Amino acid sequence: MQTEGGDYDGPIDCAKNIVQREGIINGLYAGIGAAYLRQWLYGSCRIGIYAFLLERAQQQQQQQIINSAAATGGLDETTAISLGAKMAMGLLSGGIGSFVGTPSEVALVRMSADSKLPALQRRNYKGISDCLSRILQEEGIAGLWTGAKVTVIRAMLLSACVLGIGSEIKQRLTETGTFGPDGAMFYGLPLMFVATLCSSFCANIVSNPVDVVKSRLQNASKKADKNEMPQYSGMMDCAAKIVKNEGIAALWSGFTPAFLKLAPYTIISLILTEKITFLTTGKTAL
Repeated sequence: MQTEGGDYDGPIDCAKNIVQREGIINGLYAGIGAAYLRQWLYGSCRIGIYAFLLERAQQQQQQQIINSAAATGGLDETTAISLGAKMAMGLLSGGIGSFVGTPSEVALVRMSADSKLPALQRRNYKGISDCLSRILQEEGIAGLWTGAKVTVIRAMLLSACVLGIGSEIKQRLTETGTFGPDGAMFYGLPLMFVATLCSSFCANIVSNPVDVVKSRLQNASKKADKNEMPQYSGMMDCAAKIVKNEGIAALWSGFTPAFLKLAPYTIISLILTEKITFLTTGKTAL
């Protein structure tokens, strides 16, 4: 829904058309290999880096309190870390992870959108390896980082919301006592579910316009004639053309399926990260 080449009445209509045209495996699961690679590279980097930065910040806060004798009972793991600091950590971790994972992001967009192209223009990738190797051969190594700027910006915004706001919501909800002492009711699962669900919604609102621009840029074909003007000259040109030709609401195209994709992934991955981190280190990840 975020790329050009198809007009749909909504996510359900989009899914029905894709299944009718390409089937379930080749349609709804197109580019799944690239999606797995993206999560291994981008997802693991951003969560791991954020957890590391948050722990370091907590340790520094604790050491400052010990050194200044400003407190006697220790420090709660997240109380002293401001929302701004958490979002800054999310920005940094998201940016690094996204840059590392951009080639898989490009492959995912290309493979997912291929079926929407006219038959003569389809790239007909055989898989993630074929897609990446062909991009490298046809467009050079820079082609693997097509749209890297907008991809990194999108990931930074999304990670700042998902990780930074998620940590803050978790802390605030814990303080209310609604989810039991220290949020430990039912092993902390309800607390993490609510915190990550809310942060996913915030992240989707902020990042969806950038996601649309990213998808358009990465799916744009390279011109055979070097003298021919490219479809978009850059991120701002792409955004301006989308608004001019389709209206500002087009920047939030595919909001519902994007949220339905982001929320379950965020909930599952952050809950697993939180619990595995606690089991292995005795500390929380968020």
